[in-house]
Amino acid sequence: MESRTFQLLEFPKVLRVLADRAVSKAGEDACLAIAPLRDEASVRLQNRLLEQAVEWRKETGFSLSPFEPLDGLAAATERPAAVLDQDALFALLKTLEQAKAAREALQGFDQRGWDELMEAVARAPWPATAWSAVRRCLDDEGRLRDESSPGLMAVRGEIRGIHQRCTKKVKDFILGEDLARFLQDEFMTISSDRYVLPLKANFKGRFQGIIHDYSQTGETCYFEPMFLVELNNQLQELKQEERREERKVLEFLTGIVRQEREAVADASRALVALDVLLAKTALAQALGGRTLDLEPGLPPRLMEARHPLLALDKGGVVPLDIKLQPGQRALVISGGNAGGKTVCLKTLGLIALMAFSGLPVPVGIGSSLPLWKQIFVVLGDEQSLEDHVSTFTAQVRYLSRVWERVDQDTLFLLDEFGAGTDPTQGAALAQSVLDNLLERGASVLVATHFPALKAHALAAAGVRAASVLFDPGTKKPLFRLAYDQVGASIALDVAREHGLPEAILAKAQQYLLLDGSDTTAVLDRLNAQAVTREKELAALSEERERLRAKRASLEARFDKERRALVDEIKAQAQTVLHEWKNEKIGRKQALKKLAEAREGLEGVGSLAAEAAAPAFGWDDLRPGQAVEYRAWGRSGVVLDKDERKRQVKIDLDGVALWVKEADLGPAQGAAPAKAPAATRDSGPAVEGLTRSLDLRGQRADEALRELERFLDDCLLRGAGRAEIIHGRGTGALRREVHEFLRQFPAVDAFALAPEDRGGDGMTEVTLK
Repeated sequence: MESRTFQLLEFPKVLRVLADRAVSKAGEDACLAIAPLRDEASVRLQNRLLEQAVEWRKETGFSLSPFEPLDGLAAATERPAAVLDQDALFALLKTLEQAKAAREALQGFDQRGWDELMEAVARAPWPATAWSAVRRCLDDEGRLRDESSPGLMAVRGEIRGIHQRCTKKVKDFILGEDLARFLQDEFMTISSDRYVLPLKANFKGRFQGIIHDYSQTGETCYFEPMFLVELNNQLQELKQEERREERKVLEFLTGIVRQEREAVADASRALVALDVLLAKTALAQALGGRTLDLEPGLPPRLMEARHPLLALDKGGVVPLDIKLQPGQRALVISGGNAGGKTVCLKTLGLIALMAFSGLPVPVGIGSSLPLWKQIFVVLGDEQSLEDHVSTFTAQVRYLSRVWERVDQDTLFLLDEFGAGTDPTQGAALAQSVLDNLLERGASVLVATHFPALKAHALAAAGVRAASVLFDPGTKKPLFRLAYDQVGASIALDVAREHGLPEAILAKAQQYLLLDGSDTTAVLDRLNAQAVTREKELAALSEERERLRAKRASLEARFDKERRALVDEIKAQAQTVLHEWKNEKIGRKQALKKLAEAREGLEGVGSLAAEAAAPAFGWDDLRPGQAVEYRAWGRSGVVLDKDERKRQVKIDLDGVALWVKEADLGPAQGAAPAKAPAATRDSGPAVEGLTRSLDLRGQRADEALRELERFLDDCLLRGAGRAEIIHGRGTGALRREVHEFLRQFPAVDAFALAPEDRGGDGMTEVTLK
């Protein structure tokens, strides 16, 4: 796209705001270099990256600290004789530390489907050897550690020994000669890289030694006693040896970095890209923005759009909807001055540039744009005194220059095109330009005051008209659009508001009436009706949101109470079963208590059940079918049907209930359940239900615990018969099962199954 488009739509200002949120100079430069992408795949990739980064940062709070770019370091290693100094290696260490921290912060998110973010950050090539070597050799201050090499450790050990000997000799010398009164300070210092004493200048001739320097005041001379000369000479030799050993370490580290130069560069580029990505997330938070969907072939649709630069202002900006219907490619906006027409054009253009560049934009849910590869802008007063051209001439020149590049992938923004010349001819030219742009397949947004162009927008195919709204009483702009109508220019009202004398305004009104073209009253009425409609729509939207919130609150409360009721009935059922197993009550009394508990709780859900119409008939219900019990809003499985009472027995999470047919509906979100494979009717049984349990392969203690739970569940579900599959094997498990069944109070009888149904590998149980 042309740089002129970027400047007119103020895209560089957005990039500057983005760059200010980067932490590194390289990241800042990368932000300023961002430009719109030309294919949908690239835009969608950037959108996915941004969405994933926003979620990742929200969950982890990850952030970067300032880091140095490594471009110069990588370039230096290309020269065979180059040796990296400690500062360069320390910069490398700190940069790689942040890259590693980012990779580690992404660990654990492999299963989130964040392939794009993982590929950009965690899967970039990693210079493992260089990272390990530099981290081992440099300390937290960027100095070479003693452990970097055996030679360096040895020479530094000798240097420390020299320092200790010098300190001891100086101390003994001062005490032995009682020199404290001749010294400015009672300690040894260094001058010209040699150990010296700070001697008062007026005593310099009393001792043998070498004076290396004086203080700025001249009162102190730095004096090297003769007994330190030999030690200082040894120190200089050791320091030269230390520098040679340090050089060897630096050469070694440089060689390792040179071998992994490409991986270092890749890690650095990944870190810079992450810096840009995190800057985008910070911009999204500041804007309240999100990624924008691309919808090729559909017209633009921006919901609750705000101009990005105005959205960054703490004062805020009124959101507006910019939308075309399917089949429409042009929007003609009319209405008074300072009503927001130009802002509307700039908002669409700037949001498009940002969205195509992978940046977050301040729009609402449901917004989308086609991918425009070219955006051309005719905006404002484009006259040029230097080129001796008027506004109209400048507009025509620009249109002529870009006309051959206009196609179906083009957005054209026209602000007051045709102004600056005869209004009739300018309006005719504007209509013709609009028609020809549509013939080329371009999308067009026009702001105009021409009455002829307003009328054309209402009549032409593929064109939609819109008007900026003003308060009917105060004539103040509302910065909203009313669609499928045109607006008055209200030039006289604007002039009155800005202090033009009333006499001039009255005379202008007379000329307007004499001309016979005053449509202000009609357009004012349309504006008032549109404002009223917008207020009603806003009120309806608020009421809808209030009712939605209230309904959500009631549903949450109802669900909580419903769950409490289900827990209560399960607890009651467990209590009754426990009493029956302990022979505190009989079977009939237990069934009676369960029925009473069910009847008491059924009434609570009756209100919800009254409004629910039967989803299917009696004949459609069958055992094993998944259904929903509308009174409680719970899903269950049909166990049995009572033809006489027209009731259905269902299983609700282990609780068996007889319910009315009208209270049932299809299970939501699930396919009809099949009857359990191990449960089948088998001859006469209590309540016509037989359940089965397979214990094969289990140890005896595990099998008996499972068997006890199974029998309890059979009783809760109302099963009269049970089948225990234990297999043949050695017969040990069968003996344990039979011994348990003899002692279980709810078992009426048990026996091995017939040979055709399992023989001694299965035991059939009849429950009381």
